[in-house]
Amino acid sequence: MRTLLLAGGLLVLSGCSLLMPTPDPNRAWVDLDTQPDADLAAVEVDDKSWDRTRYFEVDPGTRELTVRYQFTVDPTNIGPVDSPLWRDCQLNLKFKDFSAGQRYRLEAGHIGFRPWAKLYDQDNRELARGREGRCAKV
Repeated sequence: MRTLLLAGGLLVLSGCSLLMPTPDPNRAWVDLDTQPDADLAAVEVDDKSWDRTRYFEVDPGTRELTVRYQFTVDPTNIGPVDSPLWRDCQLNLKFKDFSAGQRYRLEAGHIGFRPWAKLYDQDNRELARGREGRCAKV
């Protein structure tokens, strides 16, 4: 029984890895990364809807990426309340130098109510910072 469960678990994990496509060497790939208590999703590239939520794949050059970032604000940052507050924010990040065949990482986080986004290259150098669009309470 244990062998069957292990085999089933490995199949599920390998199936999930198959869902990510192979990066196109003629485009730039942007992975999304966030904190464990939050959700980060790709939304738009250059004001055009992007249908894959887990990554961006963009043409070289100047691009503006829009992400949806949902996170919880700890009660200690709110005031005399008992439960955390969920925030739903849109963040925009513009970078003028995406290169074909390169991988980038867009990381998002927050300090209290304020979300942030940063773009890093393969050597973990910060390339750009995003700006907050609109935020709402969930």
